[in-house]
Parts: sequence; structure tokens; C-alpha cells
Amino acid sequence: MLMRSLMFVFLSGVVALQMSSSFESWQDTPVGEPAARKTASVANSTLASGTSVLKADAAGHYRGQFRLNGKPVEGMVDTGASAVAINESTARHLGYGAAALDFRYSVNTANGRSEAAVVRLKRVEVGSIKIEDVEALVLRDNALSDTLIGMSFLSRLSSYKAERQSLTMVR
Repeated sequence: MLMRSLMFVFLSGVVALQMSSSFESWQDTPVGEPAARKTASVANSTLASGTSVLKADAAGHYRGQFRLNGKPVEGMVDTGASAVAINESTARHLGYGAAALDFRYSVNTANGRSEAAVVRLKRVEVGSIKIEDVEALVLRDNALSDTLIGMSFLSRLSSYKAERQSLTMVR
């Protein structure tokens, strides 16, 4: 019995060291390079379930690979955005046709006033975090060039914290 307990403690230590090593190598990989996406998904699987970490890019933005309605979309976390914001091309890629996009809402953006449609995303994912039924604004392509992951997603997390060039999100 003592031998089994010692073996368990030893194996637990080996697994913990391996996880720590994987996380450290992932942190040293610059965001935006193709290898970073592959490494990040591996690193997220070694974190606690429901936890994801994004590294800041050279401009200090937290960018990463998200999945919207199950499809990969490059996006940037924006705590100043009240909702997830996507452009019309991304909305069509996600399966929202012309009938679903009623551009009747007037919104203020960093680029000025624009017209927007409101949609409900079935699911927004980053790493092991999955949030269902997330409100999103769809803006015309000329009004928004990047996908913004705003507060309609972030407010559904139990916590998120920016520290040491990393954004840690916890479901």
C-alpha cells in the first residue's frame, strides 16, 4: 500500500513538471505566428479546465484564435466593447444570411457612428472555455475590420485578469 502511494506521488510530480514545462514554452512563443496558435491550443489543454490564457502582442493587444459557432475566427479581446462585434463577412461565414442581418441599430464605435444588426451566437470558445448564447453586433465590413470579443462574452466568465502581458480568463 505504501509503495502504491509513493508511486502515485512520484507520477503526480512528473505530470506537474511536464505541465509546467509545456506552459513555460508556450508563454515564450510570440502571438500571431502560426506556431503560436498550435502551441496555444496545446497549452490550454494543460491548464485547468475552463481556463484560457492569451499573451499580449507587440502592441499590447490580447489576440487569439476563437471559435464562433464552431468555426475558427481570429479575434481581439476588447473590454471597451459592450458586445462581441463581427463584420458582415464574418457573420455570413458563420451562417447568418441577409434575412438574419437587419442593420437597424445605430451604434457608436471608435470609428464613429455605424449601423449594426444584432445576432445571437450559439457558442463562443477560447481554449477550454465555452459560453453559449452570446449576443453579438454585426457591422458592415467598411465599419469593422477585426473581430472584437467584448463584454457580452467577458461578463459571462467568473473572472478575467490582465497581468504580466497575459490575459487569464476563467469560466
